[in-house]
Amino acid sequence: MKHIGFLSFGHWTDHPSSATRSAADVLTQSIELAEAAEELGADGAYFRVHHFARQLASPFPLLAAVGARTRRIEIGTGVIDMRYENPAYMTEDAGAADLIAGGRLQLGISRGSPEQVVEGYRHFDHVPAPGESDADMARRHTARFLELLDGEGFAEPNPRPMFPNPPGLLRIEPHSPGLRRRVWWGAGSRATAEWTAAQGMNLMSSTLLTEDTGVPFHALQAEQIQRFQDAWAAAGHPWQPRVSVSRSIFPITDDRDRAYFGLETQSTDQVGVLDGGRARFGKTYAGEIDEIVDALAGDTAIAAADTLLLTVPNQLGVDYNAHVIDNVVRHVAPALGWR
Repeated sequence: MKHIGFLSFGHWTDHPSSATRSAADVLTQSIELAEAAEELGADGAYFRVHHFARQLASPFPLLAAVGARTRRIEIGTGVIDMRYENPAYMTEDAGAADLIAGGRLQLGISRGSPEQVVEGYRHFDHVPAPGESDADMARRHTARFLELLDGEGFAEPNPRPMFPNPPGLLRIEPHSPGLRRRVWWGAGSRATAEWTAAQGMNLMSSTLLTEDTGVPFHALQAEQIQRFQDAWAAAGHPWQPRVSVSRSIFPITDDRDRAYFGLETQSTDQVGVLDGGRARFGKTYAGEIDEIVDALAGDTAIAAADTLLLTVPNQLGVDYNAHVIDNVVRHVAPALGWR
C-alpha cells in the first residue's frame, strides 16, 4: 500500500488557455481538486509555496480551508521556504490548521529553492546573522519551530493577565499534539537527507536532486532514501519515519492526454546547473497505461518510498487533473500492487 497524493504548484496566468487566470481561481480550484481527489480515493493534497510569484504562497489559509472541506485525505505542503518564516507565528498557524483538519496536516518545509527576487527573505524582515548564510538561517528557524511544536512551556506569564493562565510557563497556542512527528524536510541531496534524519523529520524528495553522480535519477534518489533510513536508525528516534517522492505521471487514455502529453513519451532524465552546481531532474512518465506500469516498476526510488506525490498541471483545470489522478489511482496503482 502506498499513499498517493497530488502536488500542485498553483500557477496562474491571465491567458485564454489557462483555467487559472487569477490567484482567486487557484485558491478555489485547489480546494475543489482536494475534494475531488478524496472522492477518487487518493490519499493527499499537497501544495507548493513560492513567494513573489504568480503561484501559491501563504499556505495556512488554504490548508485550513481544505481541512474544513475534506474528511480523510492528508493535507500538506511541498515545501515551505523556512528562510521566510517566523517560527513562533508559524507554530500558531500550523497548530490551528492541523486542529481544523483533525490531525491530518503533513507539513513539508525546506531551505527553499531559487527565488523570484534577490534575497526575498529580507523583504520579510529576515536577515542572516553575521557569518550565517541564508541556508543556515533557514535551519535556525527550523530548529526553533520544531522546539515550539513540542509544546513545552517557556514564556513567563504576566502576574496580572487579562485572562486566567494555567500554572507554570506558557506555550504557544493552539497546540496540536502529534504535529511534530508530521514535519517533513525537502532534501535535495544525499547529505541533506542524512541531516534530515538526525533532526527527526520525515524525508520529502522531489523530481530534482542538486547533485549528479551519472546514475539514473531514480537510482540516485533511492540511494538518498537509503542513506536517510540508515541515519534514522543510527539516531535512534522512537518512531518510524515516512518518505515521499514526487513524479510527473500522465497515463494516455484519450485524445486530451495525447494532445497534452503525447510528446512526453520520449522523456528522459535531464542534467543541468542549479545554484552553480550540477543537478539531475527526473523524467516525465507518459504513455499508455501498460507502458507506464512497466516503466514505473523499474523506479527504485518509488519502490523505497511509502508516499507518491503526483505533480499536476493545475492550469489545465480541476476536471482534467481529477482525470489524471483517477487514471493513476484506478488503473496504474493496482497494476503495481500499490492498491
